[in-house]
Amino acid sequence: MHMLPVGFALRTRRPLSNLSNIHLRIARLTFCTSRPSCAARSMTPFRILVDVQKKFLAAPKFAVVGASKDQSKYGTKVLKWYQARDKDVTPVHPKEDELEGVKTVRTISDLPAPTETSVHIITPPKVTLSILEQAKTIGTPALWLQPGAEDEAVVSYIKENGLADKVIYGGPCILVEGDGILRSLL
Repeated sequence: MHMLPVGFALRTRRPLSNLSNIHLRIARLTFCTSRPSCAARSMTPFRILVDVQKKFLAAPKFAVVGASKDQSKYGTKVLKWYQARDKDVTPVHPKEDELEGVKTVRTISDLPAPTETSVHIITPPKVTLSILEQAKTIGTPALWLQPGAEDEAVVSYIKENGLADKVIYGGPCILVEGDGILRSLL
């Protein structure tokens, strides 16, 4: 059984049984009741997730960390997703100079406009943690962690560093949900 804050069930338009496991997990991780200054107190966790997704995809620039020359890898599929939608996307790769015909940068700190760039992460959790640390330092506006890019240490870092309103994590996949979110921005 999922333990959710009392107010969650009352403010949700769907019964808890209709919420996916991902939304329940995000609800537990992002619902803010302990800090009086938390802007999320008046919002449902599902609404917070939707707002972060919209903020992420409304950015003028994107970066993908985890793309490679291997066409079967999800990092490359995510990079191609942005390209297919004519998004200004930069692959981030420590060794490759170019991926899918686009010049790479070595780290997210090397992005030309890091405060205007949403960063998509498709990496193992240990790598994800270091990227989140960089992102916090450079002021990245929003981050999307593909399924598998986080573990308990990553989730703890997100919560302890006030990044819950900037990071999509716990399961949503851009390849599944991205087009619907883009349509909602029109």
